[in-house]
Amino acid sequence: MRWLLWVVAILLGAASTLALTGKAEFRAEVVIEAPPEQVWAILTDPSSYADWNPVLVKVEGTFGEGETMTTTVLFPDGDRTPLSGQVARMVENSLIQQKGGIPGFVTFNHIWRLEAVDGGTKVIQYEVDRGLYMWFWDSSWVEPAYQNATDALKAFVEAKG
Repeated sequence: MRWLLWVVAILLGAASTLALTGKAEFRAEVVIEAPPEQVWAILTDPSSYADWNPVLVKVEGTFGEGETMTTTVLFPDGDRTPLSGQVARMVENSLIQQKGGIPGFVTFNHIWRLEAVDGGTKVIQYEVDRGLYMWFWDSSWVEPAYQNATDALKAFVEAKG
């Protein structure tokens, strides 16, 4: 019986180590020829995501600190999965930070950052995912997909003029 307790302890230790060390980071950026206020208006309008975002194809809820939002993610295989997260922080015309997930298994920290630059707004989409699941999930599609979404935001905002 003592050996069984040791096996369980070793397995729990290994799972905890994997959960604490599993991590992936994704980054996409673009400069949009529009002021931050114009980009912000699109990013904080949940109803517009279906019109421009090829990855986050549906957003429900209200952008505001502490608010819970549900975002439907379109995966490369065509599956659509709703994910809930909380708006952790917002700075008008500058930052939206959303967090969610299941601690230890998989969590996300997703950020939209807007920076005024000559000629418009630099938009950075950045995310850190952590947890045990990261050791087993092929996330190679995420960064290119986020770049596509960021480029689509540019096209959408600039087309609106």
